[in-house]
Amino acid sequence: MRIVVCVKQVPDTNEVRIDQATGTLIREGVPSIINPDDKNALEAALQLKDQNENVEVVVLCMGPAQAKEAIKEALAMGADRAVLLSDRAFAGSDTWATSTILAAAVAKIGDFDVVLCGRQAIDGDTAQVGPQIAEHLDLPQVTYVQNIAKNGDKLRVERALEDGHYVLDVEMPVVLTAIKELNEPRYPSVSGIYNYFDDSERPEILMWNVNDIDVDMTQIGLKGSPTKVNKSFVPTQKFEGERLEGSAKEAVRKLIVRLHERQLV
Repeated sequence: MRIVVCVKQVPDTNEVRIDQATGTLIREGVPSIINPDDKNALEAALQLKDQNENVEVVVLCMGPAQAKEAIKEALAMGADRAVLLSDRAFAGSDTWATSTILAAAVAKIGDFDVVLCGRQAIDGDTAQVGPQIAEHLDLPQVTYVQNIAKNGDKLRVERALEDGHYVLDVEMPVVLTAIKELNEPRYPSVSGIYNYFDDSERPEILMWNVNDIDVDMTQIGLKGSPTKVNKSFVPTQKFEGERLEGSAKEAVRKLIVRLHERQLV
């Protein structure tokens, strides 16, 4: 059984600041991490590996050379091997172009049974890449997965809804997107840290560029992206708050008057 886990290195949103003049993210000095939902996806793959024989976990990441640090962390957690897709031709890709590139890489890896992605990335919050990978590969998909178990030659998964969940038996190959309720990601092992967090080149990490995958150049990168981000900004407060003085009854009476004045009630 081969599981391909798509991970993304993202800026830690607890440290993100916006340049008010340009409307762009200030990345200098901001630490990078594995996208949290992707870590849940990785943990799910590792648990399937722990519980079943002959399971291989392959990590797939698209990004600059520095994304290798995220891959090393995934290997230290227990993944078997990894592929880093890195090429200037990939720069500026939106979700459509990104999923096109990742789907082509998954197809090249081949002989896979499950593709696991996080529900969404914290730097974009679109939740589009996982489902788009499934469409590119013409595979069934289950999103918002909160539980996964092997059930014979199928997977039994729970898909979270606002007021409950679906329990589905799905045939493989299949694409699944994970949510944080799925599990608690493990820490890298001591031996994993010793083996992977060093400056040497790791044979477990393959570096692929645009020439290594079968992809239409008109569908990737900035020029191949049908969507564009015009501006990022932090919303500003437009109105000052008003403190209503007096007893509770007086404050409620004043509040009702204010709401009527604004035609809110």
